[in-house]
Amino acid sequence: MKLTVVGGGSTYTPELVDGFARLRDSLPVDELVLVDPAADRLELVGGLAQRIFAKQGHPGKVTTTSDLDAGIDGADAVLLQLRVGGQAARNQDETWPLECGCVGQETTGAGGLAKALRTVPVVLDIAERVRRSNPDAWIVDFTNPVGIVTRALLSEGHKAVGLCNVAIGFQRRFARLLGVTPEEVALDHVGLNHLTWERAVRVDGVDRLPSLLASHVGELADDLHLPASLLLQLGVVPSYYLRYFYAHDEVVRELLEKPSRAAEVAAIEKQLLDLYADPALDEKPALLEQRGGAYYSEAAVALASSLLNDTGDVQVVNTLNNGALPFLPDDAVIEVPATVGASGTTPLPISPLEPLYAGLVANVTAYENLALDAALKGGADRVFTALLAHPLIGQIESAQALTDKLLAHNREYLPWA
Repeated sequence: MKLTVVGGGSTYTPELVDGFARLRDSLPVDELVLVDPAADRLELVGGLAQRIFAKQGHPGKVTTTSDLDAGIDGADAVLLQLRVGGQAARNQDETWPLECGCVGQETTGAGGLAKALRTVPVVLDIAERVRRSNPDAWIVDFTNPVGIVTRALLSEGHKAVGLCNVAIGFQRRFARLLGVTPEEVALDHVGLNHLTWERAVRVDGVDRLPSLLASHVGELADDLHLPASLLLQLGVVPSYYLRYFYAHDEVVRELLEKPSRAAEVAAIEKQLLDLYADPALDEKPALLEQRGGAYYSEAAVALASSLLNDTGDVQVVNTLNNGALPFLPDDAVIEVPATVGASGTTPLPISPLEPLYAGLVANVTAYENLALDAALKGGADRVFTALLAHPLIGQIESAQALTDKLLAHNREYLPWA
C-alpha cells in the first residue's frame, strides 16, 4: 500500500507519521511518500519520519520528493494538507479583516474566503493529476476550508472525502469524562465543517450528554470559551468555531489585543523544525501538541483504512448531503457520521435539525456555494457577493471594504485579480 501526503513538509506530519507507525495493523503502509516544494523543511520532516518508523519497528519505507507527479504515481490514497502561501498568508487572513471590524480567521469569514480562493484551484490541479496517475486512488482532504475544498473536489467528480479533527477530539474528550473507551462513544455530530453541534453522546445506545452537561459543563464551557449557561440552555455542545458566530464582537476585541494565531504557530514551527533537525530525535516532540491538529493522525488512519479496506464502519466525515439534511441541496457538503467503505461515504439518517442550527447551516451553505463559484471563476463581483452572503458580514460597506482588502493582499495567488 502506497500513501502520499501532499504538504508532507508540514510540521504536522510527524503526528501523522506517528499514527501510521502505531496503527499499522489497521493500515499496513508499505511506502509513505511526503511531497512538498519546500525542500529544506521536507528534509527535516522526512528524516524524523524515517526515524519514527524505525523506532517503532514499522517495515514500510518513507520517501520524500518535491516532484508531485512522481510522489502521487501509483498511490492508493493521497492526503492533502497543504497551505498555499504558508503562515505568512495565514497571518494576513487573520489580520486585515479586523480592520473592518470583522473576525480574522483562516476558515471563517473573509479570511476563510481568501484561503478558499487561493486553495481551490491548486487542489483541483493536484486532484486531476492524481486521477490521471491512478483513477482509483482516494483523496482525503484535511486542507482548510475543508467544506469548500471537499465540495470543489466532489463537484469535479473526484474520489474525495473531507476530514476534520473536531469530532474525534470531542469523542476522546467525552470518553475520558465518562470513563469509557473512545470506540464506545457515538456522536450525534451534525452541521458543516467548523460549524457543528454535538446533540447526543451515546454509549451502548444511551445518550450520556445530559449527564455530561450536568457534571462537567464548566470544564466544557471553559474549553470552548463559551458561557456554561449557553450549553445548559441549548442542551448541546457547539464546536469551538461557533464562538465566532455566537460571540463575534467579543472575539474581534480579543484578536485586536494579541498576536495572530499565525504568528504563534510560526514561532512554534521554528522551534519544531529545530527539534526535527536533531538526528537523535525519533518520536514526535511534546511541543507538537501546541501546533494543533490533535488526533489528526488517528482520524486519518481510520478513514484511509475504511476506504482502502472496505470496512463499512461509521466515521464523521465531510461528504455530499444527498438528502440527509432535506433543507440543503444534495450537492452541499455536510459534516456528519457516515458509513465508510470502498464505494465511498453514506451519511447516517439524521433527526430533524432544530431551527436555531438549521438557519445558520443553510446560510453558511449558501455562502460556501458562492465562495466556490468565486474560487472557480474569479471576479471581484463574485467575491463581494460571497462576502455579502456571509452571516458574519452581510453589509454592503463591510463586504466592499473586505473585497478590496482581500484582493489587495492576494493578488500574487489570484491571476484574475
